Amino acid sequence: MSAVVVAPVRIGRLSIGALGILALALGTLQSVVEPALPLLQRELGVSPSEGALIGNTLLVTGAVIAPVAGKLGDRYGGKRVLVWLMAVVSAGGLLAALAPNLPVLLLGQVLQGVMVGALPLSFILVRKHLPARESQVALGLVMALFTGGGMVGTLFAGPLAEGLSWHWMFGLPTIAIIATTLVVMRLMPHDPPIQSDSRIDWPGMVLLSGTLLAFMIGFVRVTGDGLPPFGVGAVAVVVVALATGWVVVERRAVSPMVDLRMLAKPAMWHSCVLTLVITASFGMVAFLLPQLFALPADGHGFGLSTTDIGLFLLPGAIAGAVSDSVGGVAARRLGLRTVLVVGAVVTTATTIALASMHSAEWQLVLAKVLTAIAAGVAATALLTRAATAVETRDTGIATSLLVVTRVIGVALGAQVGAAILDAGADPATGLPTESAFTTGFVTAGLIAALSLLVVRMTKEKGAQA
Repeated sequence: MSAVVVAPVRIGRLSIGALGILALALGTLQSVVEPALPLLQRELGVSPSEGALIGNTLLVTGAVIAPVAGKLGDRYGGKRVLVWLMAVVSAGGLLAALAPNLPVLLLGQVLQGVMVGALPLSFILVRKHLPARESQVALGLVMALFTGGGMVGTLFAGPLAEGLSWHWMFGLPTIAIIATTLVVMRLMPHDPPIQSDSRIDWPGMVLLSGTLLAFMIGFVRVTGDGLPPFGVGAVAVVVVALATGWVVVERRAVSPMVDLRMLAKPAMWHSCVLTLVITASFGMVAFLLPQLFALPADGHGFGLSTTDIGLFLLPGAIAGAVSDSVGGVAARRLGLRTVLVVGAVVTTATTIALASMHSAEWQLVLAKVLTAIAAGVAATALLTRAATAVETRDTGIATSLLVVTRVIGVALGAQVGAAILDAGADPATGLPTESAFTTGFVTAGLIAALSLLVVRMTKEKGAQA
């Protein structure tokens, strides 16, 4: 007997609208931490290094979920997995909203990080239930609303934190996510799972997330607490053991989360190294600027409220969103090497200039815009290059590897910047000194300049080949 093929149920505007509003709420929840980070540090009584973990734990979970979200949706059905993930996100959001201390807030952020899987799952649902032309419009709407949510979170984190409390920054978007998920459950038809022989790489997911979290928490302890040599060695052993275990698992897995064999391709490892360097530099800038905005105005800071910080960070958020959408086009028209060199030069010049010129708000706003554009265009151009440098069947693996590298770079840069501020804190006040910020900006510039060296080295190897 032949199998009966059931045509997918067509979805209407209300279903697309529900997915879009869900993406808007998720983008809002994801972005509230950046402008409010100085306030959270004060409220929780934690150092900059510990504060940087608040945003980075979400990034770590996102880096782990991103490569497997689509596989989960195909295997179990996009709607079912989306609802599962939103239940986890909602639990994380409520936990963060009720968090009495840093450890509970960090756990909430870890759970919220699975929101990264919502976008590929939304794409699966749209493509299954709409014709190709209409699905492109719907996908664009979902992406635009997710990006818009990031701007909403940047703007409204301050008014919520200052008008109510910082707990509501997490609470209100979470309530919206819960309500919208219920609407999606009601309106969106079930999509049948796709039979697949590929396995989900659960051990790889656990080991990668454990490696990243152990590294960042260990980095905070080593740089902030002044651990004795034995403690430093113990942290190093744990991180190396987890990382080694992950590499072994990925090399032996039938369907690895990240196919490490692809790194043997020059286009892939070049792209990964450059993406890590570029995003690490940007991660440092993105962390340092809100800290400088929030410092008391009677010193070298500006004494801005969380609301004002959000307003000053908004142009950078808009610039980053725009640059992400034009990176591929810029690389095709100007050439990848040109895009990378220009981006590195712009970032290096901007951060070095910041080291000596950071006495006016417009200087910091302009710096955030320039570095966001440079990092966004370069990282997206590298992602496009990786996607076109491999065979079609490997496109998903290649792009996932670059996405993971990009997230790790931003998180690493933020932690390095935080460690520099901790090391340069004034013993009397506990606040970062101006020289600490100067060191941070110079370090970010040197890291950005390192990408020029990588580009030069890869060019020479390409010529020899």
